[in-house]
Amino acid sequence: MQPRLLPIDRLPRRLRLGLYAAAVAMLIYICLAPHQDLPPGADLVWDKAEHASAWTVLTALGLILSTRRRWAIGIFALLFGVVIEIAQATMGWGRNGDWRDLIADLVGIAVAYLIWAAARWVMGRR
Repeated sequence: MQPRLLPIDRLPRRLRLGLYAAAVAMLIYICLAPHQDLPPGADLVWDKAEHASAWTVLTALGLILSTRRRWAIGIFALLFGVVIEIAQATMGWGRNGDWRDLIADLVGIAVAYLIWAAARWVMGRR
């Protein structure tokens, strides 16, 4: 039997999906808000750190809330990143799509899986 980190499986599936959908919706707004609505001074390094952090949180939340098919969380997060970059490149609100953002997203996804694996390993040693 696999160790459980949190008793998430006790929450109704619709609630878990709703929580994840809310996180996705917030990330859509953050990534697609018009440029003038964003704080000034975001430079290239900070932007990539924000992407990596956001996708780490998104993926980790998915891993925590999911009770099966955890591999699909990473695939969804990566495809979501692709869609966001395409939207930024085509919407014309002062946002620009950037392939380096996808690399940062992928780093965030990998970090979430590494944290998840480490937590499961630690919990299994108890």
